[in-house]
Amino acid sequence: MTVDPSSGPGRRLAVVLSHPTQYYSPWFQWLRSHTPLEFRVFYLWDFGVASRHDPEFGTSFKWDVDLLAGYDSEFVPNASRRPGADHFWGFNNPGLSRQLARWRPDALLLFGYKWASHLRAVAWARLNGVPIVFRGDSNLIGRSSPRLRLRLPLRVLFAQFAFFLYVGLANRDYFRMFGAPDRKLVFAPHSVNSALFDRDNPSFLGQAAGLRAALGLGSKTRVVLFAGKLVPGKQPMELLRAFLRARPVDAALIFVGEGPEKDRLQEHALESAGAAQGNRIHFLPFANQSEMPSRYLLADIFVLPSLGETWGLSVNEAMHMGVPCIVSDRVGCQRDLVTEGETGWVFDPSDPTALERTLSRALTEMGSPSRSHEIQRAVQGRIAGYTYVQTTNGLLAALAALEA
Repeated sequence: MTVDPSSGPGRRLAVVLSHPTQYYSPWFQWLRSHTPLEFRVFYLWDFGVASRHDPEFGTSFKWDVDLLAGYDSEFVPNASRRPGADHFWGFNNPGLSRQLARWRPDALLLFGYKWASHLRAVAWARLNGVPIVFRGDSNLIGRSSPRLRLRLPLRVLFAQFAFFLYVGLANRDYFRMFGAPDRKLVFAPHSVNSALFDRDNPSFLGQAAGLRAALGLGSKTRVVLFAGKLVPGKQPMELLRAFLRARPVDAALIFVGEGPEKDRLQEHALESAGAAQGNRIHFLPFANQSEMPSRYLLADIFVLPSLGETWGLSVNEAMHMGVPCIVSDRVGCQRDLVTEGETGWVFDPSDPTALERTLSRALTEMGSPSRSHEIQRAVQGRIAGYTYVQTTNGLLAALAALEA
């Protein structure tokens, strides 16, 4: 099912989303400027636009791109004593039903179901005959089949949704597990702002060249990049150890980010200096959204070695910049984006030597100009199918089907 994004159904769509994010706000801006769809986003929290402390980053920040311009939105006051996605009452917005009713939508696009206000939105929509299109990215990778006590409530909840916008294959399997029929499943892939992640942007190229010079990297030095929160679940220490064991010639490892693992990583890197490894490991601070393209341009290989990711949008970003990726097979986007030996490399995190072997193989392949060019061409071909056009096609197809 596909729909030309230059046209669309004449529905008023209410979007309920936890908070403004650097991933969804640019899509909403794109929707406003490229389709006639009338929509308004109802935010349940102001994280991302107001400076707040992130315990995993270990610092306070807000995104440096405008997350509210270019589309209609409003905040719903959050009565939670401790707002956030880490507990059921983290999104407790008593006025949500009233604000939705005042706007009078014809359909509801709902992101998430695990919080009080999301269930409040479901109840309001069902009572008022407003069809719900659900979008999520959960998966069951690395987990056993859920028990009956979990399956039954989710089957009841999922029966309330008219359509499911699945972001990839693992997410589709998740919806099927809990009873979503194929006729309700519409592909709307996870995508990022490809206009920002432009590998030919002269400004980004200049910034990357400046960073490379500042770090003392040679023009032929192959760079392995990790960017994200430095937390145990993302396995930055395992990447550092794999790099040190592999001892690649004329290669460097760069970490971009903050988090509780940073001190331990730096200490381990310093300890390795006696083995002539320390000067090849670099740490850059947290980079805001507008700074990330130049960081990706430093890299020959991007690594996301996580023990679990619902998707991993940093992989989308890296691939738009022409960078192939190493991911663990626990990363949600792996089946869709990272094909072993074609658009990147995949390893099993339960094998203690797998990351080292995979990293060595990837560095060898990227050291060959012809092989490197072949892989980069495949990366660009694959990521071309994961843009706002395809995501919008899915949304508009679901809305059009509501009118059929």
